[in-house]
Amino acid sequence: MGSSFSSATKPKIFYPPSPEEILVKKPGGGVGPESLSKLVEEHCPSLKKEFNPPWWLNNGHLQTLFSVAGDFTSVDKVVYERTYLRLMDGGTLGLDFTPPGDTSPDDAPIVVVCHGLTGGSYEAYVRAVLAPACAPVSEGGLGYRAVVVNFRGCAGVPVTSKQLYSAGWTEDLRMATIYLAHKYPKAPQLGLGFSLGANVMVRYLAEEGERSRLESACVLGNPWDLVKNNWALEHTFLGKHIYSKGMANNLVNVLKLHSKALEKVDPPTPSATSKYEPDSTQASLVCAAYHAALALRSPPLSVFDNTFTRVGGGGPPDWPLASADAYYKHSSSHHVVPQVRKPLLAINSTDDPVVVHAPTSPEEVGSGYTVVVLTEGGGHLGWFEPSSGIVLIGTDVSKLHVRRWMTKPTLEWLRLAAEVLVHGHPDHPPRAIFVDEGGWIREVNGARQGLGCRAVEIGDLIDGTELKKEPGMLQGL
Repeated sequence: MGSSFSSATKPKIFYPPSPEEILVKKPGGGVGPESLSKLVEEHCPSLKKEFNPPWWLNNGHLQTLFSVAGDFTSVDKVVYERTYLRLMDGGTLGLDFTPPGDTSPDDAPIVVVCHGLTGGSYEAYVRAVLAPACAPVSEGGLGYRAVVVNFRGCAGVPVTSKQLYSAGWTEDLRMATIYLAHKYPKAPQLGLGFSLGANVMVRYLAEEGERSRLESACVLGNPWDLVKNNWALEHTFLGKHIYSKGMANNLVNVLKLHSKALEKVDPPTPSATSKYEPDSTQASLVCAAYHAALALRSPPLSVFDNTFTRVGGGGPPDWPLASADAYYKHSSSHHVVPQVRKPLLAINSTDDPVVVHAPTSPEEVGSGYTVVVLTEGGGHLGWFEPSSGIVLIGTDVSKLHVRRWMTKPTLEWLRLAAEVLVHGHPDHPPRAIFVDEGGWIREVNGARQGLGCRAVEIGDLIDGTELKKEPGMLQGL
């Protein structure tokens, strides 16, 4: 894995040595088993087509930097309707639904999106998939609905507790899927994860197994083994001083944006959520980590994670963790893939300068439900290729005539998951949902008693191309 010159090459597809038999809807009615590898061969033909980068984006660094610096405001227009979820631990999530004012059938599929490190629903890589996925069928789209799960503190979501998020914290995604199942009980949920959000999604699938509320997932640019990838990232000059420090700077800016929530421990006040909120000791640790992180000067990612993420990147019982290395070992997704029990498509690039190590063989994956695809180019969440021509005028994508190769195979996978696969597991259904006396939406017999939410604000319309990243934040990561 590295950032060498890329030319037109076909992706490498790694099928499981023993692909699982997946229950599918048969033509003319009825259901029956089908091999996962055969399903991908038949329904995802774009995975066999060459990725052909333009000459001016012919390596992983250029692809990645264009994703960071390009102007994508004129393409892939998506309008969202935001719902804020207040969680029982006091935190807040921002769910951005599209299309707004949704009049889709009750059983219309929902694409559930987890964004990258400090991103959100505005990210161009998110809109590149959701714009066609949620366009009406009459306009050539799939006609699905979608929701982007904006993590705590991202994309304008307020921080209302002494906790943020991380690659290993799955409870917020879990709570979002519970809320969606409550709101749309007939609609299948299809996962779509990018970078850090991809890692969160794979871990969620592994933890839930057959009971996962996500019927399938497609993950792109997943960092997999956080120990290996962080070491590789920080042992090259560009990796350490451009990418690692750039991502850490984004995280420091997230802390600065939410200083009022993190800078001091609030005095205890009676509230409906107080018994599930972090205790004063944990809150004090997070506040101390916040101040220590702000005192850092241009840290690489590992230093930031050792200072803050290992403390404030999750909640009990796992957080705080002893060190950044302990956080990386705990939060990696490569070692939990064998527990995945839903169809999973993972796409990585061999010249990704951020994710240097990705699975390169079926044996490394170790899951009969998982297909891994490696492209010879594309960088980190780039995959830009020419569309109708190339006109070099600034960095406006509409004038540069580029598109993302990954869009089409992702849409094909989503259609396969939504329209061909049989949803649900007859012997292991998801846990039942109920609303308690306090109005909290919760699971029956959930493993974590403090897992619950309620909608506190609904209805703000957000133009995904106008929802600006915060000052000093790099997009595309």
